[in-house]
Amino acid sequence: MLCQIVLFDGFDPLDVIAPYEVLFAGSMAAPGQLSVELVSAEGPREVPSGAGLLTLRATGRLDPRRAGLVLVPGAVGPLGADADAGGPGGEDTVPALLARSLSTGLPALLKEALERPGTIVATVCGGSLVPAMAGLIEGRHVTTNHLGLDALAATGAVTVDARIVDDGDLVSGAGVTSGLDLGLHLLERELGPRIAHAVERLFAHERRGTVWRATGPVPAAF
Repeated sequence: MLCQIVLFDGFDPLDVIAPYEVLFAGSMAAPGQLSVELVSAEGPREVPSGAGLLTLRATGRLDPRRAGLVLVPGAVGPLGADADAGGPGGEDTVPALLARSLSTGLPALLKEALERPGTIVATVCGGSLVPAMAGLIEGRHVTTNHLGLDALAATGAVTVDARIVDDGDLVSGAGVTSGLDLGLHLLERELGPRIAHAVERLFAHERRGTVWRATGPVPAAF
């Protein structure tokens, strides 16, 4: 399986690096079964993260025909959802950076990925807002950073306040550190629990919370 992690201008570095390292470790634990690369909608280029934190290089173009797993990070910057995007610094807010990604080729490529049988689209933190704002996941169960749940719900997605939400071919993580747990869950789901456990031990990280799925009885109100 090829995993392509998408970079766009303003991305959150931890949203990218945490799952990248987990999935790359999984590829070493299961040789020949998984590969991971950084891509952009435009192809190979240097991609600046938000808040001037660092720049990473996309080595290729997002290609849903090749990727079995597409992972979309969130953005990093000022949180002012009500900030004037045209005012000083307003263009660097998280909502503005996520909205700007919609003017690239990314939405069309994500639509193709979501429509391809067998392809998984995963998101970390505000990354779920990218396909949501593009109208691609209306009615789907999904999560994001707790600060963005209302904005996510406004797109018609079904928000779940959980650390990891598995909705079949759409898997989402909540806050930025959930990228570790998301990566481990994907390893367990796709390569098996022994591979995930080996990487969990390597990283000295124990996953938090229960992976939410729309299965089983609906709990009664407490």
